[in-house]
Amino acid sequence: MTILWAEQALLAGGWAEAVRVEVDDAGRIAGVQSGAAPQGDRHAILLPAPANLHSHAFQRAMAGLTERRGPDPRDSFWTWRQLMYRFLDRLTPDDVEAIAAFVQMEMLEAGYACNVEFHYLHHRPGGLPHDDPAEMSARIAAAARTSGIGLTLLPVLYQFGGCDRRPLGAGQIRFGNDPDGFARLVEGARAALAGLPADTRLGVAPHSLRAVTPEGLAAAIALGDGPIHMHLAEQTAEVEEVLAARGARPTRWLLDHAPVDGRWCLIHCTQMDPAETLDLAASGAVAGLCPITESSLGDGIFDGVRFLGAGGRFGVGSDSNIRIALSEELRTLEYSQRLRDRSRAALATADRSTGRVLFEGAAAGGAQAAGRAAGAIAPGAWADLVALDGGAVDLQGRKGDAILDAWIFAGDDRMVRDVWAAGRHLVQDGHHIAREAITRRYARACAGLRDAL
Repeated sequence: MTILWAEQALLAGGWAEAVRVEVDDAGRIAGVQSGAAPQGDRHAILLPAPANLHSHAFQRAMAGLTERRGPDPRDSFWTWRQLMYRFLDRLTPDDVEAIAAFVQMEMLEAGYACNVEFHYLHHRPGGLPHDDPAEMSARIAAAARTSGIGLTLLPVLYQFGGCDRRPLGAGQIRFGNDPDGFARLVEGARAALAGLPADTRLGVAPHSLRAVTPEGLAAAIALGDGPIHMHLAEQTAEVEEVLAARGARPTRWLLDHAPVDGRWCLIHCTQMDPAETLDLAASGAVAGLCPITESSLGDGIFDGVRFLGAGGRFGVGSDSNIRIALSEELRTLEYSQRLRDRSRAALATADRSTGRVLFEGAAAGGAQAAGRAAGAIAPGAWADLVALDGGAVDLQGRKGDAILDAWIFAGDDRMVRDVWAAGRHLVQDGHHIAREAITRRYARACAGLRDAL
């Protein structure tokens, strides 16, 4: 049994002082008591650590390399995607493992306890499968073994290059599977995860309505009972393509033709109309938001005010991993609402500050999207915890919601002091316990890749 004690902690029922948290040897919270005498491992501020609900780990090695305008006079998501395809064609399994471990380390140091990996880089360059079709999934699992992060792995089904069922292009060929091949891949991924801790989860990710057929979508949904994630309504061109091919906008088509419920996480949703926004909120699915990447790629602005006002659930992820920063994802989400509506404190409620709405929403929604019994400091939950540095100048003397407001809007992730994933104490005094070795391997992997762009 590990004993943690905090001067202040955000519990499932709200803020409390002098909090004792007992973590059992399996990594679950065994007990929580407020008003307790100081004992054990002492901290100033203790919070539930969210899951990062959407990541393409390999894209981290591209960060900072796509900020020049391409040959198209109007750069966009689609021109960026062509650069990404050129880059990934160079990646080996060793590269992917090294990059993923570095990404997971940065997530932990930012305050996340879990990596939900939307994993679609399956095959060799040219599209030939590896001898083990789940080789790349096994490399994500190996990275998690190195970093210690909680892992929810989502192998991606990617069938076609568009709604017209055109073959995958050269940049996409490493992603491709038919439903039968995908089922074998999922079973291989399950075997690859077998040696990881008990908090590890496996789900599936039909990539998007452009890339999977209705039959492929149904086949993917039928594989197991874990989380189901899908890109949805990210770009106007995607909306127009799906509308032309299927007679409905992406969100409307999915809600009408798939059993969307609490197992689902729909990623981005930046191109929804008001009725779709309200109906998605009512479904119980999580909206998976990636505000830094959505800003980088010019995707658009999620209608957070309407969605949260209708009781919708959300979480955040780092997607392209151009910058892995939990506080900045939350800040960018709120600021996007303010810029669009010319308002302030857009997501705050009468009884909770903006920072608290953002943080509690991300913790609960991220846990749901990860299929992970976490998201709150409560008995029975995995001990996914983050301790902030109470000595940080902007946190000194702060109490309750003001702590979260200061971290998200006045500070940054340098305020993160310690992080536990299912009780594993992986970040100590602001640094991952294996930072040097993980960083060294990442640097070696990147050295031969960056000329690709």
